[in-house]
Amino acid sequence: MKLFIASDIHGSYYYLEKLIEQYKKGTYDKFVLLGDVLYHGPRNDLPNGYEPKKVISALNELKDNIICVKGNCDAEVDNMVLGFDVTADYLELDYNGCKIFVTHGHKYNNETPPKFKKGDVLLHGHTHVPACENLGEYVYINPGSVSIPKENSWHGYMVFDNGVFTWYDLDGNIKKTFKI
Repeated sequence: MKLFIASDIHGSYYYLEKLIEQYKKGTYDKFVLLGDVLYHGPRNDLPNGYEPKKVISALNELKDNIICVKGNCDAEVDNMVLGFDVTADYLELDYNGCKIFVTHGHKYNNETPPKFKKGDVLLHGHTHVPACENLGEYVYINPGSVSIPKENSWHGYMVFDNGVFTWYDLDGNIKKTFKI
């Protein structure tokens, strides 16, 4: 299973173009979006290149390979314009018996985690801060934000390939790796 993972685009076509450029350099089973696709929300500044209509068009070109969970800034109307479902609060993926719980992070997170067994993974965005923390019963993984990184982090994404999570900046430079 090879996944291309991104979160918190927040309507930035400027950064989405860079993300798609990196995506097209590889071959992935799925393009996983962790929510907050089109809108920036009241707590975030307007991201560079805020053009939701262009984001819609660009992502719809990739719709057959995208799976997405709903973020706190996503709206019902998004399903009317995006060619992929954005209504699920979470998805569960299996990797060799390890559950990867995919969510945005505003409902399920370290304060309100789902039930896990040792070695499972909680994968979410929402905080805009890349993270990798072994919390005993599970590992918390966050790719950070494509368009509005926080706490001096980078604009980036993540790849999951053969049990390894790799964080990248939008130039394709490896920032960090973690093997489950």
